[in-house]
Amino acid sequence: MKVLFNADDYGLTKGVTDGIIQSHLQGVVDSTTLMMNGLAVDYAVEQAKAHPTLKVGIHLVLTWGKPLSSKISDLVNEDGTFRFSSRFRQMNPPNLQELELEWRSQIEAFLNTGLPLHHIDSHHHVHGWEPLKPLIMKLAKDYQVPVRVTDSLKDEKDILLTEQIWLDFYGEGITPDLFSQIQSLEASSIEIMTHPAMVDNDLLNISSYLDKRQEELKILCSLQAPDWVEKIE
Repeated sequence: MKVLFNADDYGLTKGVTDGIIQSHLQGVVDSTTLMMNGLAVDYAVEQAKAHPTLKVGIHLVLTWGKPLSSKISDLVNEDGTFRFSSRFRQMNPPNLQELELEWRSQIEAFLNTGLPLHHIDSHHHVHGWEPLKPLIMKLAKDYQVPVRVTDSLKDEKDILLTEQIWLDFYGEGITPDLFSQIQSLEASSIEIMTHPAMVDNDLLNISSYLDKRQEELKILCSLQAPDWVEKIE
């Protein structure tokens, strides 16, 4: 089975970035996805360039912080932050023209760093929102990179990063028994979603998922991949 450990939220804060770098250098994390509106983007880019064995994709954002582009009034609150949240499925879909402008801005900002773009995923899995499917497929084909699998995209095999994704390594599902859990899955390739971090003051102010990130980091740095696991390049 091909397995990819991906760490979300790269660049969100310095502590998150440091945790992800450690989980790569000392653990099983092979790739990460960068939030271009994070609080530590420049630092994250610097660290990625210093550790080129870490593959970096983009964590498209619609549900946290401020956008990179202007003239997208349908996407933001009066204070300029995105009006969508993790409960986006209870909301009306966004203006797709405005969202395309914003997400292309995020991708172009990523490419302007000089880092090679490994794949696309998103904060809170918003790219899997059914009304956004045509846009995410367009972006995947335009930028010629694969996309994290979601229910809405599972039949679009030509653009998918892996056949399946394991979302249970999160919260109460964090366990060092991970490989035995996924071994029985009927999949040729699987992505393991992770969120390792060192909790810093910035993270304390913006996230409720804190101690579990440090627990993830500890476990990810202790895991040893069994012989039946093959890394995804």
